[in-house]
Amino acid sequence: MTEPVVGPPHGEDAVLVGVQSALTGRTGVLTTARAMSHFGEHSLGWLALSAAGALAQPRRRRAWLAAGAGTFAAHAAAVLIKRVVRRERPHHPAIAVNVATPSRLSFPSAHATSTTAAAMLLGRAAGLPGWLLPAVLVPPMALSRLVLGVHYPSDVAAGVAVGATVAAVTSRLDGDGR
Repeated sequence: MTEPVVGPPHGEDAVLVGVQSALTGRTGVLTTARAMSHFGEHSLGWLALSAAGALAQPRRRRAWLAAGAGTFAAHAAAVLIKRVVRRERPHHPAIAVNVATPSRLSFPSAHATSTTAAAMLLGRAAGLPGWLLPAVLVPPMALSRLVLGVHYPSDVAAGVAVGATVAAVTSRLDGDGR
C-alpha cells in the first residue's frame, strides 16, 4: 500500500513552517520554548506562583488565591473545549514537533489559555498595571506553541481569548480582591 502524496504546506501549516524556519535555528529558542512548555504544563507553574504570592503577601491573599483559581478554571475550560472540538494537533510532515504533549488534541491551546488568565490575574494580585504582565508573558508563550509545532495559530488565538474571558469573569466575581 502506498502512502498518500502530501503537497507543500498551506494555510496554518504554512504559517507554522515559516515560524519554525525563522526561529528554531536560533540559539536558545528551542530550549526556551521547551522550558516554557514544561512550566505551563497543566498550568502548574502559574499555580505555584499564585500560591507563593498568597504566602508572601497575606494582605493580598484573596487576590493571589483568585489568580490561582482563575488560572485553574481557564486550564479546565481549555481541556473541556478540546474534548468537545477534538481538533488534532498539526501533523504535516514539514512541521517539526519539538516537545511531547499529553494529548493529540489541539484547540484551544491550554498553555495560551492558562498563561493569559494567569498574566491578567497575577498582575492584578501584584497590583501591577493591567496590561503589563499580559504584554510580557502572553506573546512568548503563544509563539512557543508555534515554535514547538504543537498548535496552529488559531489554537493559540482562541486560547488567549478563552484565558482573557475567564480572567475577566474571575476578576468580576472576586470584586476588589481584598
